[in-house]
Amino acid sequence: MLFPYGNNIKLYIEGGSHDEKIEMLLKGFPAGLRVDEDFLSSFMARRAPGQNAWSTSRKEPDKPVFLSGLRDGITTGEDIHAVIYNQNQHSSDYSTAGRIPRPSHADYTAVMKYGKDTDLRGGGHYSGRLTSLICIAGALCMQYLKEKGIDIFAHIYSVGRISDIPFDAVNVGEAEKKLLAGQHFPVLDKARGEAMQEEINKARLDADSVGGIIECAAINLPTGLGEHMFRGVEGVIAAMVYSIPAIKGVEFGNGFQCASLHGSENNDAFYYDNGTVKTRTNNAGGILGGMTSGMPLIFRAAVKPTPSIGKEQDTVDLEEKKNVKHQIKGRHDPCIVPRCVPVTEAAAAIAILDLMLDEVQ
Repeated sequence: MLFPYGNNIKLYIEGGSHDEKIEMLLKGFPAGLRVDEDFLSSFMARRAPGQNAWSTSRKEPDKPVFLSGLRDGITTGEDIHAVIYNQNQHSSDYSTAGRIPRPSHADYTAVMKYGKDTDLRGGGHYSGRLTSLICIAGALCMQYLKEKGIDIFAHIYSVGRISDIPFDAVNVGEAEKKLLAGQHFPVLDKARGEAMQEEINKARLDADSVGGIIECAAINLPTGLGEHMFRGVEGVIAAMVYSIPAIKGVEFGNGFQCASLHGSENNDAFYYDNGTVKTRTNNAGGILGGMTSGMPLIFRAAVKPTPSIGKEQDTVDLEEKKNVKHQIKGRHDPCIVPRCVPVTEAAAAIAILDLMLDEVQ
C-alpha cells in the first residue's frame, strides 16, 4: 500500500533505484501555474548524481517526464503524474544485500518486513534516489509560493566539525538568497566551503564518509499560518523533511540549545517597526504555538554520514545465521549533504504549500 504525504496536496512516490523508472503523483496542486522549465531543470541538476567529487559517479540526467496534470506547460488542477527513467544501473553490485544486510541501511528491516526477495538493488525503494521525485514536486511548490512572494532557500550549515556562517535569524533575506542561488556547494562563506570540501575528500580517500547539517529559511510567510495542535508548522514540515532517508534530526530556531537557557534568555521580545510587529531575536525560528509569527522561518536538518563506505564492516549472514565481514561495492557519495540541500528546500516548500491551502478550504 502506498501512503501519501499531505492534507490538501497529496504526494505519492513509487519505484526503486534500479527499476526502469521512478514516478510521483501529486494530487491537489492548484491550477494555473505556468511551469518554469529552466528553473525546474536547474533545480533538478542541483540534486543529480555524478557531477563532482563529493557525489556518486552514477550519472543520471534526472529529467522529469510529465504524463498528466500539465497542458501547454500550465498546471490544470488535475493529478500531476511525472516519471524519471533510470539509465545507469549497476545491479550486480547489490546481489548479496538481501542475505548480508549492509550496516545502517534499510536492508535488514526491509527483509524482515517484506521478505528476502524484496528489491534492494541500489537501495531499492528505500534509496535516496527517490528524493529526485520530491524535488519535482518541491520545484513546482516553490514556483507557486514564489508567486505569493514566499522564498525558500538553504545552505550547508556544517560538514563534519566544519561550520558555515549561520543565517541571521532576524534579518535573513534577499541577500542570502542571491548569494546561494545556483551554487552546487551552497555556503555563505567560500573559504569555509572549501574546507568542507577538503573534509569530504579526506573521507573519500579513506574509504569513509561524513555527515553534516543543512539550514533552511522561508521568508515572507504570512502571520498565523498553521494550527496550535495537529497542524502545527513544526510538525508538518518535520514530517516531510524526515521523508528524506538520511535525515536524523530536525530543529527549529535555536532548537535544542533552548533547553540550556532561562526564559529571560530564550524569549523573543516584541516591538513595532513602522506599524509591523516583529521580534528583536528569533529563537523561536518564526513559529509560536505552532503558527508562523511573521519572522523568518528557520530550521536545521541533521544528515547522517553515507552508510555505504569502502571499509570492511561487521554484519551478519541471514541465511547461514552467522557473523561475517562485508565490504560494500558500488558507487556512493562520500557526503550526501550538498545534494540534500535542494531536497530539503523542496520538502519545506511542499509542507508550506500544504499549510497555505488550509486557509482556502
